[in-house]
Amino acid sequence: MSGGRTRHTLWATALVALALVTGCSQSVDGRAVSIYENPFTVAGLPVTDGPSGPRPGVPDSTLEVRGSEGTDSDLIATNAIDDIQRYWTDTYPELFQGQKFTPVSQLISWDASEDEGSGLRFCGTRTGGVPNAAYCSRDRTIGWDRTILLPALIDAFGPMSVVMVIAHEYGHAIQYQSALVGDDTPTIVAEQQADCFAGAFIRHVAENEAPHFTINTSDGLNGVLAATVAVRDVDPNDPDSVHGSAFERVTAVQIGFTDGAAACTAIDEAEIDARRADLPQKLSNTDDDGELPVTTETLQAFVRSFEKLLALQNPPTVDYDGTDTGCPEGTTTEPVSYCASTNMIGVDVDALAEVGTAERPRRGDVIPLNVSGDYSAYVLFASRYTLAVQKEAGQPLDNPQTALRSACLSGVITAGLSAENIDAATDLEVWLSPGDLDEAVSGLLSDGLTASDIDGVTLPSGFSRVDAFRSGVLGGREACNVRYR
Repeated sequence: MSGGRTRHTLWATALVALALVTGCSQSVDGRAVSIYENPFTVAGLPVTDGPSGPRPGVPDSTLEVRGSEGTDSDLIATNAIDDIQRYWTDTYPELFQGQKFTPVSQLISWDASEDEGSGLRFCGTRTGGVPNAAYCSRDRTIGWDRTILLPALIDAFGPMSVVMVIAHEYGHAIQYQSALVGDDTPTIVAEQQADCFAGAFIRHVAENEAPHFTINTSDGLNGVLAATVAVRDVDPNDPDSVHGSAFERVTAVQIGFTDGAAACTAIDEAEIDARRADLPQKLSNTDDDGELPVTTETLQAFVRSFEKLLALQNPPTVDYDGTDTGCPEGTTTEPVSYCASTNMIGVDVDALAEVGTAERPRRGDVIPLNVSGDYSAYVLFASRYTLAVQKEAGQPLDNPQTALRSACLSGVITAGLSAENIDAATDLEVWLSPGDLDEAVSGLLSDGLTASDIDGVTLPSGFSRVDAFRSGVLGGREACNVRYR
């Protein structure tokens, strides 16, 4: 398929105290409970809403950085390197059979606002006009632009986004030191392993183990993942698109955060291909931007496709004249709502179309704040349809598990709309384009209504919302039923 915002609230943070008490492992009615059972945990950690960023009062690192001017960007990056090296000093020998960790040889800070062809050399290249951060395998150095890229990340996503970027670059250093990668390693493998290692380090920060930084597992972690979305591969048909889509990159970060650095070493071409499943990777027509404008007619086509995919005995009816359908329970969420007693979906088509309008980059933007497009709207529409699925299954519609099931089942629908999955016999009228999953992930992080209950109440953890969606995309309906009972 290749905006209007909705009223929604977060489940009461007072319930987070329950997560702190119960932890991530318990028994209910004699059965084991997984880390996904408690919606107020993030990969087994409690959802927190405290500070994110540099710890106040902690002395700055004394590591030497060539070219540093002591700016906020320099201090954050240098302190991040210090904490990352402490982490790998402990983790590396455990991960690589007792081998000793060796820090990178040099750190370099440059001014990308200088003229092209001028400035310090990094990895043999002048850094003027190069807003980037990178690891150079030639001389084992890490460098960053302190004037354009890092300030833009801080302004858009907060200081922990810089920590995430630096942790990713240090992940490359770990790969080369351990010989995990070589000259014949596909770039996509190296990049997603590095994303994964960065996720493992962010978990270390979330566990309150980093001397210079702290991060909460709600808005703080959401910002880190949103930064990962922003630096995704934008054009799937570009041969230089080697980092992966937002869906793939966020998945790699989540693997590291959830399962630790050891899980990152298992990422290879086969693992990435398995995660890609039958999802679209390239546009079949380079002139097609993959956008399908949101109209009553396109929404009707989606409804017919939903009916074929989900085969409900009593599918919901849809009113396209607004969200207020006269629901006896008074349930209304904007721009699309579901009434359980009448089994009806109400849509404000114009408002939903605004949600599905692609955000165009503005002059001067270094990185996009949000990734939006047609599927931002269609996946939200799908999530309200999933409430009818849950109603038919006899599941409650007004609790946190509802919110996670909505995201998970939206993932099931999304995978079902992949052209690679579509059997000619199903005769679906719409199908996915590359980039649609990225729009869904961005919406789950920034807004969350796709992962909400019938009253529009969502969860504070974007990580959990995205994880639920990903479970549906890759694991199917059974995964939703097992994880989010």
